[in-house]
Amino acid sequence: MGDGAHRSGGRGRPRRGVPVAWAVVPRDQLRPVIGVLALQGDVREHLEVLRDQGAQAVRVRRPEELAAVDGLVLPGGESTTMAKLADRFGLLEPLRAAVRGGLPAYGSCAGMILLADRLLDAPPGQPTIGGLDVTVRRNAFGRQVDSFESEIALDGVAGGPLHAVFIRAPWVEEAGADVEVLGRVVGGPADGRIVAVRQGSLVATSFHPELTGDRRVHALFVDIVRRTLAQRAGASAGNEEDNA
Repeated sequence: MGDGAHRSGGRGRPRRGVPVAWAVVPRDQLRPVIGVLALQGDVREHLEVLRDQGAQAVRVRRPEELAAVDGLVLPGGESTTMAKLADRFGLLEPLRAAVRGGLPAYGSCAGMILLADRLLDAPPGQPTIGGLDVTVRRNAFGRQVDSFESEIALDGVAGGPLHAVFIRAPWVEEAGADVEVLGRVVGGPADGRIVAVRQGSLVATSFHPELTGDRRVHALFVDIVRRTLAQRAGASAGNEEDNA
C-alpha cells in the first residue's frame, strides 16, 4: 500500500474506486472483474473465454491493475520470460502477496509453473509466484515438436472428458496433502501423470483450455471467484453487524 493511500484517510470521505491493495469490495458478484496477466502468452484467448462466462475481463500489467481484480488468470506462454517481466514491471511481489491474501487464480501451462511452490528442470533461481503446494516439472512432455492433444476427465467438471491441448507442457510431479488432483493423463507413456489440480481458490492445468472452445475450466474458475466474493461479502456483513 502506497504512502498516498495512508495520507488519504485523514480528513473527509475516502475516495471510492481507487485500489490500494487487493481486497474484495462490494461489487456485482454475477459479473466479477477477472484479470489476465498480460505480459506474454495467450492473453486474448483467455479474455474472450472469460467474457463468454459473464466476467468483466481486463488486462493486468501493473500493481494498481492487479489491485482492482477479483480473480486472476496466468496464461500459457514462456514461464521464465513471464517471471522476468513480472519482476521488471514491479508485479512479482504484489502477485505473491495477492495470492497469499486469498486472490483466486487460475494458471494454464506456464501459469501452472508460476503458481507452483517448487520446480524441477527449471533454470537456476527461476522465481515463481507460488501458492500451490506442488512440485511441477517444466517441459515434462518434451519439446514443442512433442506437443499433443488428449481427452482428460476432470473431477468436478460435468459433461464428460475435455479435449486437452498440451504445448511444451509441465506436469505435477508431487502434490501436497491439501491439493486436490482434478485430472490425470490416461494411457501412453505419461499414463497417470497429474495435469490438473486445485488448492482452495487456486486452480492449475498443464493444458490450454482457452485454445479448444471448451469453456468448462473457465466456468469452474469464474464460479470459484463468485463464491469467494459471496463468502467475503457475507463475512464483511457479519463483522458490520457485530460492530453495530
